[in-house]
Amino acid sequence: MIYAVWIPLLVPFVVVPAARRLADALAPERAVRLLAATGAGLALCTVLALTLLVAPGAGRLSVVAAAGEFVHPLAAAAPGTAVPLAVAALTLIAGCAAAVTRAVRGHWAQLHRARADRSEGEELAVLRDSRPDAYALPGRPGSPGRIVVTTGMLHALEPAEREALLAHERAHLTGHHHLYLAAAELSARCHPALRALRAPMGYALERCADEAAAHAVGDRRIAARAIGRAALAARTAGQPGAPRPAVALAAAAGPVPRRVAALLGPAAARPRLGRIAAATLLACLAVSGAAALDATYDLHSSIEVAQGEHP
Repeated sequence: MIYAVWIPLLVPFVVVPAARRLADALAPERAVRLLAATGAGLALCTVLALTLLVAPGAGRLSVVAAAGEFVHPLAAAAPGTAVPLAVAALTLIAGCAAAVTRAVRGHWAQLHRARADRSEGEELAVLRDSRPDAYALPGRPGSPGRIVVTTGMLHALEPAEREALLAHERAHLTGHHHLYLAAAELSARCHPALRALRAPMGYALERCADEAAAHAVGDRRIAARAIGRAALAARTAGQPGAPRPAVALAAAAGPVPRRVAALLGPAAARPRLGRIAAATLLACLAVSGAAALDATYDLHSSIEVAQGEHP
């Protein structure tokens, strides 16, 4: 077990290069789903691997041995390494739990404050603010959420571009994109390498909304122009009057030049590279899961031996 258990802790470092390729090479909707599944799966495997590292060291404590009815020492790891590994793994698990708890509380608090400032009602909320800004604010369970846009942003765009911008933000709400962002954020709290998945996930979500906006207005050039002008207006004016909630998604966020180039370029780009990147992520997820299961089986066998169930 001591060898297999390290694989889930090392695999996330291999995922990062493939994830960066995936966001550009695969269709946005598929990239989002695959990145979310990979991040969540690898985070779970990481926590399981750390838990498996705790068990052998804990099994050498007299209290645990008595509770487990061990008649032999637990032989899942060498005596000199089992306890230090258990202490280190338990510390990491506690750190992950604390980080996840802080992230959930922080996001909930920001979302609660934003909802209090923008009472729910109609889908569109127009703020009287000369600084251009627009974002999608998720609603409560069962509520579609709201699109928040300032008068400065509306004045910066032409009518067709406004329609594309609103369609972009509406796509964030109907697609529940904030949940994917939250999943990526929580996964990043479980393994440092998974932090690198947040940028590809954010880009892929914006690309999903970009494509939805282009489909809604029926012109990819109008959608590209709306995104470019919105980003330029927002950056020229500086920060908006009220800070944007962390869970809000905005059309002017992320690598706008890449997004505009993707809208103006061919609709289907580099499918072979996308398949390779997707296969790499799926293979990493499968290897990590298989290693975690193998380590679990080995620990279970060691516990049975320690209980005297097998010679």
